[in-house]
Amino acid sequence: MSFEPILERHGIQVVPSRMLRNATPAVLYEQSILQQDGAITADGALAATSGEKTGRSPKDKRIVRHADSAEDIWWGPINIPLEERSFMAVRQRAIDFLEVSDALYVVDGYAGWDPDHQLKVRVICARPYHALFMRNMLIRPIHEELAHFGKPDYVIYNAGHFPASPYTPGVESSTCVALSFERGEMVILGTEYAGEMKKGIFTVMNYLMPKQGILSMHCSANEGDGGDVSLFFGLSGTGKTTLSSDPHRRLIGDDEHCWSDAGIFNIEGGCYAKCLNLSEESEPLIYHAIRFGAVLENVVYDPHLRVVDYSNASITQNTRASYPIEYIPHAKIPCVGDHPSNIFLLTCDAFGVLPPVARLTPEQTMYHFISGYTAKVAGTEMGIREPTADFSACFGAPFLVWHPMKYAEMLAERMKQHKARAWLINTGWIGGGYGVGKRIDLKFTRAMIDAIHEGKLNNAKYDKEPVFGLQIPKSVPGVPARVLTPWTTWASAEAYARSARDLAQRFLQNFTKYQDLATPEVLQAGPNPEAASVLTELNED
Repeated sequence: MSFEPILERHGIQVVPSRMLRNATPAVLYEQSILQQDGAITADGALAATSGEKTGRSPKDKRIVRHADSAEDIWWGPINIPLEERSFMAVRQRAIDFLEVSDALYVVDGYAGWDPDHQLKVRVICARPYHALFMRNMLIRPIHEELAHFGKPDYVIYNAGHFPASPYTPGVESSTCVALSFERGEMVILGTEYAGEMKKGIFTVMNYLMPKQGILSMHCSANEGDGGDVSLFFGLSGTGKTTLSSDPHRRLIGDDEHCWSDAGIFNIEGGCYAKCLNLSEESEPLIYHAIRFGAVLENVVYDPHLRVVDYSNASITQNTRASYPIEYIPHAKIPCVGDHPSNIFLLTCDAFGVLPPVARLTPEQTMYHFISGYTAKVAGTEMGIREPTADFSACFGAPFLVWHPMKYAEMLAERMKQHKARAWLINTGWIGGGYGVGKRIDLKFTRAMIDAIHEGKLNNAKYDKEPVFGLQIPKSVPGVPARVLTPWTTWASAEAYARSARDLAQRFLQNFTKYQDLATPEVLQAGPNPEAASVLTELNED
C-alpha cells in the first residue's frame, strides 16, 4: 500500500485515492453533494451547516507555551497557555480522525498580498465545505505557484467533527483550537465552525508581523480615485463592512490588513460577510457576490425552491457568506494600497452619548483604539435585554497575541510618520439611548465620511466636547448641525449628563487592564466623568 507523500510528511497516512488536493469549486460541490455535506441554493452558492458551534469558541483557544515565544505573548483569558506535550496529544487525536475519514481535502494558499511578507498555508480537512471556505479565504495561487508550493509555513489540521478529550491537561472541554508558533501548526477539534480557520491564520499574522515591524490590524480598507487609502476599525454591528463597501471607492479588503513600510496589504483572498437580513437593496455588493463558488454557512433555505431566507435566524444570528474578493466588482486586485490618509474608529454607541463624528488627537486615537468600544443591544446575543458596553482591545482582542499597547504604539508611529488623520464615527443612537432615541441615519454617516474623504473637515471649525475631550465639527455638508452635537438632541440635559458620566466611568474601568504599559499621555486622553456637570449649561446655551 502506497501513501501520498504530501500528507505523509505531516504524519497522516492515507491511500492516495482518498485525498483531493487543491480541488476546484466544481469538484468540491460534487464532493459536498456526494457526502451530504451541503446543498446548492437557487443563487448557486453552496450552503452548509457547522453543527452545534455556530460561532468561534474563544474560551477553548490555546497557544503552546514555548521558551522561544513565551515572553512575547500577552498571556491571560485571551491567550491561554498549553504545554507542548498536550498539544502533541490533541494533534495526534486530530490525525487519528483524519486518517479514518472517508476523504481528505488539502488546500494550499497564501496569507498576505505582499509577496515579501506572505505566508504559505496548508489546510487539511475532512469536509468539502471547509475546503471551499478556505479556498475562498486564502489567496489562491496560480497553477505555476501550486506546482512549486513546497513546504508550507503553517498547517491547519481541521478535525472539527471529532471531539477533544477534556482529560488532556490544559484542555477543559470537548472543543480545542490549539496553535503552536514553533511548529507552525494549528489543530481544531470539537468545532466545525469554519471561521476558526480564518481567525487562526489572523492570530498567526498578529504574532509574526509585529516581530517584523509590520502592524497587523482587524479592519477593512478601501481606496479613492486619487489613491488615498482609508482604514475602518470596528466591532460587529458598527458598519465596518457597510461603510468600506463604497461604490465610489475600490475595496482593498473587508476584515484583516497589515501596514508595512510599503503601505497597506490585505491578508485574505476573500470576504466573510454577515448575511442576517441581507437584501439586494441594503447590501447589493454582498448580495450579488453570493453565487457559484460562494459558501453560505448556517442559513435557512426552502427545501424545494432552495431560495435562502436571510431573515431566518432559527439556526443562528451569525449566518455568514464566504466568497472570493474578486466577486466584488470594484475590488482592487492585487489587494494592496498606499499608506492610509484617514483612519476611522467605528462604534455603535447605544447609550446615545458619543458624537456622530469627531476628530481625534494621536493620544485619543491610541486610547480609543486600545479600548475598542461599542455597545450590544437587545437581540444581538441571548440574554441581552438592554444596552451593554462591549470593549475589545484594538477592535479585535480575541486575535491579539502581543499586549495591546504594542499594536497601539505601532499605529501611532505610522500615523505620525505618514500624517494620517483619525476620526471617531458613532453609528449608534442620538436623542437618547436605545429604546428612547433613534439610530443615526446611514445617509448622514455616509455624508460625514464623504466630507472627510473630500478634505472638507480638515480646516473646519470645531467645538470641544467636555467629557471625552472630542473635537466635534460645527458643520458637515448634508448633515443637520443639531445632529452633530449629541447633548442638544436629548429632551433632558440632566439625563444626557448621567449617561455621559456612566459611559465615561465604564471606559476608565475597562482601561485599568492596560494602564500598566500605557504612557501618561495616553492615560490623560481618557474621559473625565466629572466634566459631565457642565453639559447642562452647554445645553441651556
